Amino acid sequence: MEAFLVSTGIVALAEMGDKTQLLSLLLAARFRRPWPIVLGILVATLANHAFAGLVGAWVQRMLGPDVLRWILGVSFLAMAAWMLVPDTIDEEEAGAAERFGVFGTTLLAFFIAEMGDKTQVATVALAARYDALVAVVAGTTFGMMLANVPAVFLGDRITRIVPIPIVHRVAAAVFAVLGIAALLNVGSLF
Repeated sequence: MEAFLVSTGIVALAEMGDKTQLLSLLLAARFRRPWPIVLGILVATLANHAFAGLVGAWVQRMLGPDVLRWILGVSFLAMAAWMLVPDTIDEEEAGAAERFGVFGTTLLAFFIAEMGDKTQVATVALAARYDALVAVVAGTTFGMMLANVPAVFLGDRITRIVPIPIVHRVAAAVFAVLGIAALLNVGSLF
């Protein structure tokens, strides 16, 4: 349960103001059909995070616990810094696949946008930390849905309610605490 809850929280925070959340807003504004968009986000995220989780599980098996602890600590500190860099999205990325319909466009755009993204890197790190691949993938996927589904349904009203720079700072602080805890081998997370 810890793996699921930590994964959900980390990814939901990391996703706030991320390019895939901006992509959600863009797709919602363009297509005005929320359910195929939500389903496309879900399928793309499951596929992407399952792959990332498998990579993380492989890393866990290949490295000893001390090496893994240092890599995770540095990775989380890097994620903290990365959270402070604002994301943008190229409209061409969202519109390139329009011929595939709303679901296909969302699936393809999200899968591509998520490659190498903060949340994918976090999924790799979390899967390397926890020996609970299904819980990590379920948690990171749920975190993505928590951040993106409201963006699909509420559109630009979210950006007026939630001050994205503050969310980024809070998320950066969470990643920094996790990184320091990993490096110091403190707490139940590491």
